[in-house]
Amino acid sequence: MTRLLDVKDLTVDFRQDGQTVHAVRGVSFHVDEGETVALVGESGSGKSVSALSTVQLLGDSAKVGGSIQYRSDQMVGASEAKLQKVRGNDISFIFQEPMTSLNPLHTIEKQLGESIELHQGLRGAKVRARIIELLNQVGIRDPEDRLTSYPHQLSGGQRQRVMIAMALANGPELLIADEPTTALDVTIQAQILDLLADLKRDLKMSLLFITHDLTIVRKIADRVCVMKDGEIVETGPTAEIFANPQHPYTRMLLEAESVGLPDPVREGAPVVAEAQNLKIWFPIQAGLLRRTVGYVKAVNDASFQIRAGETVGVVGESGSGKTTLALAMMRLISSEGRIVFLGKDIQGFRDRQMRPLRSDMQIVFQDPYGSLSPRMTVEQIIAEGLTIHGTAAGKNPREMVADIMREVGLDPALMDRYPHEFSGGQRQRIAIARAMILRPKLVVLDEPTSALDMTVQVQIVDLLRDLQRRHQLAYLFISHDLKVVRALSHKVMVMKRGDVVETGAAEAVFERPETDYTRELMAAAFE
Repeated sequence: MTRLLDVKDLTVDFRQDGQTVHAVRGVSFHVDEGETVALVGESGSGKSVSALSTVQLLGDSAKVGGSIQYRSDQMVGASEAKLQKVRGNDISFIFQEPMTSLNPLHTIEKQLGESIELHQGLRGAKVRARIIELLNQVGIRDPEDRLTSYPHQLSGGQRQRVMIAMALANGPELLIADEPTTALDVTIQAQILDLLADLKRDLKMSLLFITHDLTIVRKIADRVCVMKDGEIVETGPTAEIFANPQHPYTRMLLEAESVGLPDPVREGAPVVAEAQNLKIWFPIQAGLLRRTVGYVKAVNDASFQIRAGETVGVVGESGSGKTTLALAMMRLISSEGRIVFLGKDIQGFRDRQMRPLRSDMQIVFQDPYGSLSPRMTVEQIIAEGLTIHGTAAGKNPREMVADIMREVGLDPALMDRYPHEFSGGQRQRIAIARAMILRPKLVVLDEPTSALDMTVQVQIVDLLRDLQRRHQLAYLFISHDLKVVRALSHKVMVMKRGDVVETGAAEAVFERPETDYTRELMAAAFE
């Protein structure tokens, strides 16, 4: 095979706060023509830094050493003109979160058109024809109708397809995909992986795929390079790595899967929360008089109950109504139907009536960094609920913070630090501690593990199970990761476009799904 990209003894150092951080140390790997190579490892292992080094996209603070050859051209120390010729033409990137890569103020046509005009010199109707061709190629239906759309008007899967179209615009030989499916639902993830495999074959491209999810690697990669702490600790053909991993770290990654089942719900456990015929429709208003011309039917006729010590898992693709349902249960948005919490019908409660109940219902969000104030210390963040709701007589808030930090596996000595000084898993533990310090009865968990590495996911699932066991917590668990749902849930609700299409005991839904949609979700997650 012809060698396309050859990286030898790559080192990358950053200057940070007067100190040198060795992000990548002596990394060597290659990508041949028509080959898919996966760089695998947890956050901070050096995967993305290694990939960005290939065309020197790390900025002035990075010092890059070693050799990076693209065909016969040396990229380390290359002139800006030479790098510009390679970037976007020969080597293109797809990143994890398209909303941060796409300009929210420009239409899809304008953003794709800029790249085509800059690199190919096309103008007018030829640009539009090329854009439509690309959108067709990446599987966007009715592409002519999407040209005037803005990024926020597209679904997550559609936005990622637009990013792939932009990367393909100039016919690259090497496509570098940096966690391109992490934020997507399981069915959309499967579609994007199939699309990348088809495009690679049809366009005769090579693919460098960066991920922390070994399940994906098995499906797409020819060879695997496992990274840890800036070094490659194991490399080889995918089948060999999975069948006979040599390094302890590789074995740990392969074993990092949320397994086991939650403890059975105690006999006679009281009902903590219940929904009866819950409906949430958002009006669509138009015209000068803002007349209602239709409705967005976010949730239709949902009914369920959660007992103490029980987890109800809510699954479905983005836009299915999962989070809307949870927010209505906490009376954070308006809804119709009956909501019962701790034996009280709270549907008609005003804010003043809800306030005493707020400490008993808490929520943990998907992105711990986005939900934690960067200006507050960990102590202030965790104690925020105590400030609002008060503490029990004789209780010292700082001691309560220390106690809950120990309970979620954090060192209380770190309580005076700020969120940016913690890893993703530690930040999620801080978010859980903030919710748990009030000793709630109901906790809504909105995708609490999807932004985390696989090994950290396992730790958080174990922590949530342990907290539920000790305090008999009721969980409403929202996720598109069916493996995590299976490990945590007693009952499962499957939602699609606002409708509950299937519900039942977790074991029955996972082992004997009744609807085609549920079977499709299961196939995407477990096959």
